[in-house]
Amino acid sequence: MTDKKIEKKVRVRFAPSPTGYLHIGNFRTALYGYLFAKKNKGDFILRIEDTDQKRQKSDALERLIKLINWAGFDYSEGVYLENGKIVERGAFGPYIQSARLKIYQKYAEKLINLGKAYYCFCTEERLNEMRKRQIAEKKPPMYDRTCLNLSQNEIKKRIRAGEKYVIRQKVETAGVTEYHDLIRQKVIIKNELLDDQILIKSDGYPTYNFANVIDDHLMQITHVFRGEEYVSSTPKYIQLYNSFGWSVPEFVHLPLLLNPDRSKLSKRQGDVAVEDYISKGYLKEAIINFVALLGWNPGEGSTQEFFSLKELIEKFDLSHIHKGGAVFDLKKLDWLNGKYIREKNDTELFALCRPILVDYLGKNGWSFNDDLLKKIISVEKMRLKNLAEITGNIDFYFQLFPFDKEMARWKGMGDKELKKSLQKALKTLIEISEFDFENKIKLEEKLLTMAGEKRGEYLFPLRYALTRVGKSPSPFEVLWILGKKESLSRLKLAIESLGG
Repeated sequence: MTDKKIEKKVRVRFAPSPTGYLHIGNFRTALYGYLFAKKNKGDFILRIEDTDQKRQKSDALERLIKLINWAGFDYSEGVYLENGKIVERGAFGPYIQSARLKIYQKYAEKLINLGKAYYCFCTEERLNEMRKRQIAEKKPPMYDRTCLNLSQNEIKKRIRAGEKYVIRQKVETAGVTEYHDLIRQKVIIKNELLDDQILIKSDGYPTYNFANVIDDHLMQITHVFRGEEYVSSTPKYIQLYNSFGWSVPEFVHLPLLLNPDRSKLSKRQGDVAVEDYISKGYLKEAIINFVALLGWNPGEGSTQEFFSLKELIEKFDLSHIHKGGAVFDLKKLDWLNGKYIREKNDTELFALCRPILVDYLGKNGWSFNDDLLKKIISVEKMRLKNLAEITGNIDFYFQLFPFDKEMARWKGMGDKELKKSLQKALKTLIEISEFDFENKIKLEEKLLTMAGEKRGEYLFPLRYALTRVGKSPSPFEVLWILGKKESLSRLKLAIESLGG
């Protein structure tokens, strides 16, 4: 089964809240919506849902826009960042909900006039007591409609008196609501399970549940992508559409993201923000590729695991999204990222790693030059799972640790054998020209010839004498990075430390 032919132009929105960093699940919602819109030659729109004023972060909106641009999700209208300023472009604005308050108020009042919404003056204290009582009676905590049948005179009197109020939806509680989800197919929810949700809060701002319906209709959104936690809420949205006499968009409820223990993905078990993975040195290509595979596959029989954004657009099909939760497997991300790192040429990888190295070395007060950094990056490249690991095992290049002869021994060799091994290596290195020192292959050939069949006996002590650490690149790579002068100096000091 593949996506059905779509008759009207596809319009998909991504509508994040500027309340902090972007959750990896929300990033997947953006990615799938973007892929679907582009696959169907439709519009992808960036709308900002900032109705929760208490949770706003000062620079979160700018960071959101930068992240969408970083990912390469080019959108046709919405909110943009230009010369450090927030601007909007498109025929359906404003695209920031806090600038649309009069619109929401207008439609809330229309619902009241239609008998589909009502004023509620219940205090937070009364609501809390109501919920406690319902829970004690083993009933679902739902609004008890105390304010549903207030007279017009009482409503006006209480408003004039300055009482705080919200506007609630009067949901239909009889029967069931049935709708079609493009992943789950037929969904049926009993209306008796629906609560009279708040549409307009006491501060005049709409709730997400109300604003997204109004905006999606007015902005002509055809397909709504969101998490499966909204499956049971969707009947309330459908009732709102029906109350206004509006057509209902298509719904795509995406599977949950899960921890390896199959609990819901949470901060308690690891990073959940996209920015966390960027800061740790995961490449854009790897993050997008990995997130695309969290609940989707290219189809039966396909073994492809690496996808460019262009390939994802070409192959994306809603019928290949799983209904079950998708496990966030960090090992898979590490594997993908390592592969993408190794595909980078030295120039590209140097540009990515240099800022990380410069910051790290600067904090430690160590001097360096770009030629040295290029050598380190080219050697470490094959070992990296993420760019941040580039600083994990390089300190020995910039400082000389104490020499521990016990660590330098090869299979229990004595002090005399150890010293003899290092002296032989020193003699060989002295004879190698500066020119050949710049050639890893030449270095390796000459040292292997020196060692003969006793490679461990000669190369293990040499590697340790140069690095003074238990694990490091090969002695050939270390020599090439350190250069002849520094290598000879370190080797001589190691021999001296062994005494007569």
